[in-house]
Amino acid sequence: MNLRVVLLFVAVCILSLTGFAQTTIYANQVGFDSREPKIAVVSADKPLIRKTVFNLINTTTNKSEFTGVLSGPATIDDWTPGKSYYQADFSAFKRAGKYVIKVTIDGKTASSFPFIIEEDALAKLTLSSIIHYYNKQRANTPQEIEADTHMKLQGGGDKTVDIHGGWCDASGDVSKYFSHLAYANFMSPQQTPLVVWSMESASEGIPQLLNKWKLKNKLDDEALYGADYMMRALSKDNYFYMIIFSYFNKDPHARRIVGLRANSVTTDEYQAAFREGGGMAIAALARISRWKKHGEYTSKQYLDAAKRAFAHLLKYNIKYDDDGKENIIDDYCALMAATELWIATNQPLYRNEARKRAQNLNKRMSPEGYFISNNADRPYWHASDAGLPVVALSRYLTREKDKSLRAAALATIKKALDYNLSVTNKVSNPFGYARQSFLYKGKVQDGFFIPHDNETGWWWQGEDARLASLSTAALVGGRLVYPAKGNWGVKDSLAVFASQQVSWILGCNPYSMCFMYGFGKTNVPYMHSNFGHGSEKGGISNGITGKKENGDGSGIDFKTEDNGNEWRWTEQWIPHAAWFLQAIAAMAKN
Repeated sequence: MNLRVVLLFVAVCILSLTGFAQTTIYANQVGFDSREPKIAVVSADKPLIRKTVFNLINTTTNKSEFTGVLSGPATIDDWTPGKSYYQADFSAFKRAGKYVIKVTIDGKTASSFPFIIEEDALAKLTLSSIIHYYNKQRANTPQEIEADTHMKLQGGGDKTVDIHGGWCDASGDVSKYFSHLAYANFMSPQQTPLVVWSMESASEGIPQLLNKWKLKNKLDDEALYGADYMMRALSKDNYFYMIIFSYFNKDPHARRIVGLRANSVTTDEYQAAFREGGGMAIAALARISRWKKHGEYTSKQYLDAAKRAFAHLLKYNIKYDDDGKENIIDDYCALMAATELWIATNQPLYRNEARKRAQNLNKRMSPEGYFISNNADRPYWHASDAGLPVVALSRYLTREKDKSLRAAALATIKKALDYNLSVTNKVSNPFGYARQSFLYKGKVQDGFFIPHDNETGWWWQGEDARLASLSTAALVGGRLVYPAKGNWGVKDSLAVFASQQVSWILGCNPYSMCFMYGFGKTNVPYMHSNFGHGSEKGGISNGITGKKENGDGSGIDFKTEDNGNEWRWTEQWIPHAAWFLQAIAAMAKN
């Protein structure tokens, strides 16, 4: 053993004996709304032996403007055995400015990355970039437009349809999806139609702020662009084409309208059921039909298309569902469709269908507080849309006036939100990461991340969309069942929950990674894609998962390189930014 190694060994021993703890501060790297909860997390390799203060330092004056005491310790043995975590809570501080958090332990000072505190900070700081992201994701290069204007159908011979427009699904995938994973039945995410509906919801929710920041017309134009694509995706037989698949081929003429199974196996089952994007597409078209603006189609045409598509799925939905059975995703997507048509038309048909779907969701509520996906025992969990049942019920309640039906829906929302808080706080959880219940090998268990062994046979990835959807649900649902003054209009525990999900996305996570590209200290590596597409500022990457090798999703993992599978963590995906948009609009709306 040489002298250098001996000296290093001695130094480590001395540090160990003196109780020195390596300190890291994890914080939202972008900003906090002045009236929201504000919590950072501090980690140490050993428990602190005395009370420790933290300081909020104004980066302009370099003076401390707030001092607090770290609370803890907490541990997350499933992630980092032996490490101690503490919370730095500065929610009471509301003064606008740019700040860092500093903590001194054993004579060594650690500092966070700078962040902004300001009224409506997150919306003000990120909305422009989110709109930019979608604008850059448009499938509007000359190659794409030329190919998509004459798109062939899987098994359709020489028949072609014009289905140009829309957004590329991800930074590594220029395909366009209403929904993928349809064959798995219980995991279908809402993709392009969700993006449009989210833009509409934000535009209607915070119009004054959008106008103040000169963003209203830009957001509306992007929503109309998406609506026009959905109009082209509506077949002459009144079903929506579910997927335009690129086969990851650089030749745009390789693209086809398809249904999709595992391992990029394609089929001619391209008709979108309610749960396969059809329901949210109807909802988005019905909602935008009420605007005085229109794109390539008129408001009347948007509404007529929504009506025709809804009538078609009332007749054929079960045929399009891969297993021939409706489940919870059909219910909340059909509820959203019927609700928007009810709002747009005031017709009894849509009122009755909305009430039926709302009651279906009520019946799916388990005694434990989680929804049941099927007609048996599978808990509802979802990698991207976990908050959508509550959001759909909340939207329905903007129109429903019947007292008994309102009471039933409100009871379901309350139980769902209570469950989200309960399962999240059941274990030591200093980051406040939203946990969930799922069926694994025949038993219901709770965990931080989705199980990797699931109905898809292969698909799992980071869950930033899920987090933002649950943040949205906590706010829009919470205002209905737990209204309060301050804290975005909800009780403290829901406000903290909502804030911590967004903070995780923006850097308050164990990897100190800001998953919104172009913001914060550290982003994922740039990802290139076909036709000049790729990572864009304002786009949000998939994020953190359970340990790669663990089928139940336990442990924790984040990789920037993994022999081509790094997309599970690093790829931008359009549902992430769509749900983040809803969350920050809900925060700014109060």
